[in-house]
Amino acid sequence: MPDKKSLPSADKPEEALAAVVALRHMADQLERKAVKAAIGQGWSWSEVAEALGVSKQAAHKRHAALIKSSKG
Repeated sequence: MPDKKSLPSADKPEEALAAVVALRHMADQLERKAVKAAIGQGWSWSEVAEALGVSKQAAHKRHAALIKSSKG
């Protein structure tokens, strides 16, 4: 994982904002994979939601369809 020193400075907005987009994309990918693994290991939606710091409904709404579509 990159450390803070390797991230672009906010004084260079073009680079900094591009890094923000890339980091969000990476975080979304990691979240989807981790949720899929957790559900596959028998975690409840409540446990997933607690780990993500969101409501059960928010976790289910964001991830349930992706998990169902990847089982096929």
